Amino acid sequence: MTMEVALLVILILVAMFAVVTVFRTVRIVPQARAANVERLGRYSRTLDPGLNFVIPYIDRVRPLIDLREQVVSFKPQPVITEDNLVVDIDTVLYFQVTDPRAAAYEIANFIQGVEQLTVTTLRNVVGGMDLEKTLTSRDTINSQLRGVLDEATGKWGIRVNRVEIKAIDPPKTIKEAMEKQMRAERDKRAAILTAEGLRQSQILTAEGEKQSAILRAEGERTSQILKAEGQSQAIDEVFQAVHRNDPDPKLLAYQYLQMLPQLASGPGNTFWVIPSEVTSALQGVSKAFTEALPQSAATREQPERDRPAGSEAVREAEAAAAEAKAEAEADSLPRSIERGKAVPDPLGDLNRSRDRA
Repeated sequence: MTMEVALLVILILVAMFAVVTVFRTVRIVPQARAANVERLGRYSRTLDPGLNFVIPYIDRVRPLIDLREQVVSFKPQPVITEDNLVVDIDTVLYFQVTDPRAAAYEIANFIQGVEQLTVTTLRNVVGGMDLEKTLTSRDTINSQLRGVLDEATGKWGIRVNRVEIKAIDPPKTIKEAMEKQMRAERDKRAAILTAEGLRQSQILTAEGEKQSAILRAEGERTSQILKAEGQSQAIDEVFQAVHRNDPDPKLLAYQYLQMLPQLASGPGNTFWVIPSEVTSALQGVSKAFTEALPQSAATREQPERDRPAGSEAVREAEAAAAEAKAEAEADSLPRSIERGKAVPDPLGDLNRSRDRA
């Protein structure tokens, strides 16, 4: 019984040893992972993803190394700028392990090494810039950091893909000063834009008034030209009609006398000078009434006994017409030229001439 129990225990131990041996011999590596193998404490090889076999109890498999691109965010680091201002810069690093052997044996902790290298490089780069340039030159800082880190971490089996600056935080007092400056710049731009808008508005208004004045002047000029042309044509037509009808001086003198009441009808005419041509016109009208009418053939053949009666009727008609004309002109013509001087009465001369005849 004792032999059987001992044999059973031995079989169990052998089975367990076989299982452990199998587990230590077969290794499965996931995709995008790598594992370094040390044989008797010395690097032997790197296991690829998939099923791998190692010598148990002789080969030692180190922890898996992630071959995917990794993102590491470092805490804000104080950096002094060229104008002696302390700013906190927060960075993000994108890197990838390209050589598992170098990442495991060339540096003890490549994450910590990358972080410290980023901090020192960042201080060197930002130390040569002032605050304003630092805030506006993120792309320049990123490219310089990436170049330095990629060159330094190449021997560690690490490739730095990107370096991004998440935030640059200047001191609180500098932030307040910057906000005041930005507010002043915005107010300045707003005032400039308002002034430009007012200037453009005034220019456009002046241009519109100028164009309106020019158009009004052109319209008035055209209107005056058309009026002058119309008056010129009217005068020309009247002149041509007068010349075509060939009026005698008696008709012209009569028309002249008809215009005198219109000249004196103004409300402000308290003093009126009669031109010297009035006397000539009146004389012409007097002659027109005093001269005998030309005798026609019927008149020449009239008997001498009928002529006195006809002449008397003509004289009576002329006298009635002269009296009516005198009354009408006496109401329209002014009585004197100057105070104390009487105006000659042409109708009286006409009557006297007629009586003498």
